[in-house]
Amino acid sequence: QVQLVESGGGLVQAGGSLRLSCAASGRTISNYAMGWFRQAPRKEREFVASINWSGIGTYYADSAKGRFTISRDNAKNTVYLQMNSLKSEDTAVYYCAAGRSPFRNSVEERDVGSWGQGTQVTVSS
Repeated sequence: QVQLVESGGGLVQAGGSLRLSCAASGRTISNYAMGWFRQAPRKEREFVASINWSGIGTYYADSAKGRFTISRDNAKNTVYLQMNSLKSEDTAVYYCAAGRSPFRNSVEERDVGSWGQGTQVTVSS
């Protein structure tokens, strides 16, 4: 079982940027798709972005396209989410997730094997 720890959340003004990091330990994540999800108050958790095991394929929710970029550094066992042009509706707890099975192209919530504890992102308008 891999352990995931997110960092980089915080309070930012609308239009600003944040970079979230997800550090993995316990095993390598280099063969696993990784993803970011978020949950806003009184809403269901939703998919934000994912990256395949090789780092070549990336996938985004419509709300994230053009503003967010997911990347990975397998040497550091870490995944990132660069968030630009933040909006108040991006306010949520952001969760890092590791796929359950290796060599997949993406990770959906049903495919998640491990979750991080979450990091709060608050965007003030």
